[in-house]
Amino acid sequence: MTPPATGIVLFGDVVDSRRDPGSTAWLRSLRADLDAAYPRPERLAAFGFTQGDEVQGLLGLAADPFRGVLRAGLRPDARALRWAIVAGPVEPGSGPATERTGTAFHVAREVLARAKAQRLGLVAITGDTATDALLADLAPLLPALLDELTPRQREIGRLIIVDELRRAEAAERLHVSRATVSVIADRGHVRHLQGLARAIATLFAEGVARSRRGVRQTDTGSAA
Repeated sequence: MTPPATGIVLFGDVVDSRRDPGSTAWLRSLRADLDAAYPRPERLAAFGFTQGDEVQGLLGLAADPFRGVLRAGLRPDARALRWAIVAGPVEPGSGPATERTGTAFHVAREVLARAKAQRLGLVAITGDTATDALLADLAPLLPALLDELTPRQREIGRLIIVDELRRAEAAERLHVSRATVSVIADRGHVRHLQGLARAIATLFAEGVARSRRGVRQTDTGSAA
């Protein structure tokens, strides 16, 4: 029997989607944005979405899932999203993420329900207990900071973080002074936002690696 593959599952649920008639069109646009952001082999399956509610993705273990959270939160038409990010087994197959299954998908569904009940913007699970305890404190800060950005701060944040422009380059793109970009970026804590996302991604990757080592050691012990 072929063992299940392993990947990172992303669920992004639109908050209060029932009050937002444009959420379906927005998710369609976000899906295309995320597909472009994660070329293969980072992306194991095309992103998909459920009608008006949720975007779903499946990434390889080397991918940074929080890059997708940043891209969604820094869009000019950003909606508030509730995220579940889970590393674990997924069944092999083809088609978009919405047509896949496996343990990681089931856990992500449970995690998303927990996030909604606890009013958390992001819950991330690596399978390593110590790492997941740290992520429980840190991960929700990322969407919380994104949600506080003004439209102008979001625009400049996207140029600096997503498009990787220097502040002078962002100023030239927007036809404003570099000082104006710096003031807006500093008020939006763009540098801190970028650093937080990087730290969470590093912590998540380390947790996944420890979890996989633990599984291998358990398998070796069982075989012995």
